[in-house]
Amino acid sequence: MIRPAGIDAGRVDAMLDRLASGHAVRHSMPVWGRLHVERELPFLVVYRRPAAGVDPGTDRLVLGVASFLQASAAPGRQRETSQLVERIARHMTAVFGAFLVVEVWAGEGGTPHGEAPAPAFTVIRPEADGLEPTVGELAAALAGSRVARQPSEVTTDMRARIAPPGMRPVLTSAALARSGAHLLGLEVAPVYRTPGGELYPALVRQVTRRVGTALDRAFYRFTHTRTTARPVHYHQLGRRATVKAVFDVDSRLADVASRFDVVLQVTPVNAEQAYAAFKRARYERAPTFHYRPLTVDPGRLKQRLWSVRPERVEDPTLMHVFRGAQFQLDRQLTMLSDLGRAEFLHESLQLYGGVEPGLLAAATRILDRLGPPVRRRATVLSAEEFRGLALAEIAAYRERVPEFGQAPLVRDDIYAGLLVSHGRLYIGSAARLPAARADALLQHEVGTHMVTYHNGRAQKLRLFSEGLPGYDELQEGLAVLGEYLVGGLDAERMRVLAARVLAVHALTDGADFVETFRLLTGRGFSRRAAFTITTRVFRGGGLTKDAMYLRGLSGILDYMAEGCDPARLFLGKFAAEHVPIVDELLLRNVLAEPVVLPRYLERTDARERLARVQAGLGVEDLVPRQRSM
Repeated sequence: MIRPAGIDAGRVDAMLDRLASGHAVRHSMPVWGRLHVERELPFLVVYRRPAAGVDPGTDRLVLGVASFLQASAAPGRQRETSQLVERIARHMTAVFGAFLVVEVWAGEGGTPHGEAPAPAFTVIRPEADGLEPTVGELAAALAGSRVARQPSEVTTDMRARIAPPGMRPVLTSAALARSGAHLLGLEVAPVYRTPGGELYPALVRQVTRRVGTALDRAFYRFTHTRTTARPVHYHQLGRRATVKAVFDVDSRLADVASRFDVVLQVTPVNAEQAYAAFKRARYERAPTFHYRPLTVDPGRLKQRLWSVRPERVEDPTLMHVFRGAQFQLDRQLTMLSDLGRAEFLHESLQLYGGVEPGLLAAATRILDRLGPPVRRRATVLSAEEFRGLALAEIAAYRERVPEFGQAPLVRDDIYAGLLVSHGRLYIGSAARLPAARADALLQHEVGTHMVTYHNGRAQKLRLFSEGLPGYDELQEGLAVLGEYLVGGLDAERMRVLAARVLAVHALTDGADFVETFRLLTGRGFSRRAAFTITTRVFRGGGLTKDAMYLRGLSGILDYMAEGCDPARLFLGKFAAEHVPIVDELLLRNVLAEPVVLPRYLERTDARERLARVQAGLGVEDLVPRQRSM
């Protein structure tokens, strides 16, 4: 990188003109560092690297904010840096009425090998500057943060001179008076490195994220108490610009994710033949399942996956998302490598979890309450008949969004009945679907899985269509909620969801296929229904995903009861833990609102049921006790 020999007044004028016209400024500094100001903002975070240049990790702490300066404190450069900061301060004060400079530096110490980090921060403020609300917010935000699960110690110190050791203040008292700026200091205990300077990468990321969030909160308080700007949330002061590295990392991770589908890959292709063999063996010998050949080489894909470097993304929030996606994809590829082996179950537990006691108790109560199934003759739809309904549903969406969805496919190798993979609906050719539940099934597959895929595809970040880590639980909970909202979550469906939980628990508790099958027939399920549930759970070597349906539904009900907006859950495919991140990225204009929402949300009956859910319902309240015939 070619760096300018200096920053003269003309170059600074050009930078300020760019900001005034609504453009970002990204400029390399002499010797080392850069200026990054995304837009006109009433603050600037400064880091000056010591002249000796030995301060590993600290320069990254400022990367989480939208306006920062990294510069060298080498002899002869401090004055130039001060002049640049003063010019920016004078410009922003004219725009906002006030301006805040926060300088960040590292304290002494570090975290020795084998010891837990002891995060600590010191907020340094002038003796009298009217910054009490801002300082209080910064201290409170830092005190509420944890690093490696360790609480942070925060102190506040008043000093007449605010600067890192061995440096003069980035703005003198006279410069502060001339520019209308205010100056704070933030000394950070360097827990992210050893006393000898060896970095702990995970701690660098954590501290950077904590510092960035705390600074944004402080800037929000400063903005409301000292300036003319009135942002509605502190996230609106955060980073908005997505540099090229963001799209490169996102695209490469999404490309890996798009090359395989775990559920499709582990769905048996011989389930009908396996049931016939199981029946001939008088249900005493576990069937043998066959799977479609892998269309990818997991090892080669892992090489591509780990060639992606999320650390190139300076945005701490997005880097957190990308690293999570990277680890999830690695686990999925490992799972595919172990298809049909004992290790498969352990990897499934890592990805999807098992059955916690509360979930098992809820599933048991549901089955006890509903009792055994009541046998009724029901009208069923063939695969082609249901495909026709799905085509009509997709066509209705296309009247609003012409590019919505793809035509459903009927395939011989889909035993699960219905499955959406990468936004396309697949229907098993042998499927016989209850006509009474056709609407509910359409809302599950099209109104949830296809809608969230389409909305994810409309985002700048492709991973929101392929799925962020752990997205399945929220997706399936949302899909089952859709079934309820259109009146299709009947007693039999709830019984199946509960039985899946019992089957997953039996699997993880050591039961074999035949024992789990008998557990379900003992609960009143037909042999065919028990076989289907058991097959779903034992496929691949043990897939615990099916416990997610009831768990996800419970989580969605809790979410709705808290008064949260259901619309944002259709923005893409993400987990419940990502909701705050989605909110942040929406406020930062990195993400956009959903392009399309489920059509059923416009129906009167669905809105009435949604109101009851928002008033507070548990999973056991959704289906009334079944009456005996």
